[in-house]
Amino acid sequence: MTDKDRSEGFIVDFVGGAVGHRLRSGEGRGQALPKAAGLKNGKRPRIVDATAGLGRDAFLLASLGADVTLIERSPGMHTLLSDAIARADAEGGIYREIVSKMTLLHGDSRVLIPTLSPEVVIIDPMHPPRNNTALVKKEMRVLRELVGSDPDQVELMTVALAHATKRVVLKWPLRAEPMPGIRKPSHQLLGKSTRYDVFMVLGDKPA
Repeated sequence: MTDKDRSEGFIVDFVGGAVGHRLRSGEGRGQALPKAAGLKNGKRPRIVDATAGLGRDAFLLASLGADVTLIERSPGMHTLLSDAIARADAEGGIYREIVSKMTLLHGDSRVLIPTLSPEVVIIDPMHPPRNNTALVKKEMRVLRELVGSDPDQVELMTVALAHATKRVVLKWPLRAEPMPGIRKPSHQLLGKSTRYDVFMVLGDKPA
């Protein structure tokens, strides 16, 4: 089965649906991710979203003023993201302004991160489904089929920690054990089902 077959009839949408509603209602600013990424007191760090996926985290951060580079290695997922960015740009207004801060790259984050000099790297690896709950929604099923598992996530974290100049944020299931082989995070921010393990680099101050 090709990526086109897997994604047939599926789109990534930054204008309508949950993403557009969140933007219009102003919900984004109070979420844990912007705090974890260091968006506070006017700070707008250069961010690399190393596991772009559906692009929602990157769109949220860009909507708050950050310049975000999205990296996606799945050709099918990259195409869906590229289409979503083009449609948001065509919508104009605030959507065009937001996606103008998003740069989409196709490739392996382990190779690309060292070339980008990011201040912040966001990593959200694909996690095994818990009792198949992650497969209920079509979008998650398509994402899993296109992206697959992330067996190299420890290596990706290692590269990110070596090259981010301010912090690395690992998006991780709330009650999951820490990623093996990685140092203890500087601090954590907890959500309902997700936690953000924040690894500070050099003299950056926790948000």
